[in-house]
Amino acid sequence: MSKEFEPVVVSTVQSGQLWQSEETGDKWLVTKVYVEAFASFAILRKVGGTDADLLRVKIESAEDGVSLPGFIFTQYAEDF
Repeated sequence: MSKEFEPVVVSTVQSGQLWQSEETGDKWLVTKVYVEAFASFAILRKVGGTDADLLRVKIESAEDGVSLPGFIFTQYAEDF
């Protein structure tokens, strides 16, 4: 039973935020945000996953905020 979420504009990606994979619907927690050279990255850990379930995702900037490609911000969804 999957819910569709409306995209939410996020001004910054921060540790502790929850994001949902657009492909699988899995929920991911931002555990770390850092800058490397000229790009910002987020380390995501799958909620309920193992220690091996980590992703490194480049943060993309847009006029109205930032995003993680392939993920939807779901921090304020009723499921949480």
